[in-house]
Amino acid sequence: MNTALIVIILLVVAFGLFYLSQKNAQEVLSPEGFKEKMKNESGTIIDVRTADEYKQGHLKQADHNFDVISGEFQQQLDKLDKNETYFLYCRSGNRSGKAAHIMNKKGFENVYNVGGFQDLAKAGFETE
Repeated sequence: MNTALIVIILLVVAFGLFYLSQKNAQEVLSPEGFKEKMKNESGTIIDVRTADEYKQGHLKQADHNFDVISGEFQQQLDKLDKNETYFLYCRSGNRSGKAAHIMNKKGFENVYNVGGFQDLAKAGFETE
């Protein structure tokens, strides 16, 4: 086989692998980025903390509280439309990152990790 052909094949394979890995990479939004995104498109906001954490305070705009640590989160995903947009938050952004990863693996493409509840509250998001 010609060396140039081998190089071209390797580049095509490398590009393909890079593209596939990026397709499922979660997108992280800062509180400001989240505000801007919400101005331009609608989406479902999911608090992935425990029910007790949610009761202590949550975003007023939150549509759901699906605890990512319990089996509830996985079960609830089956009821959601994979073509919709989802914004996930938790206490620090760690659990919402894990939840976004789970959703990406299940075929959800428009999933954003918007970080931690306290940061969102400090940025002016209304809480209750």
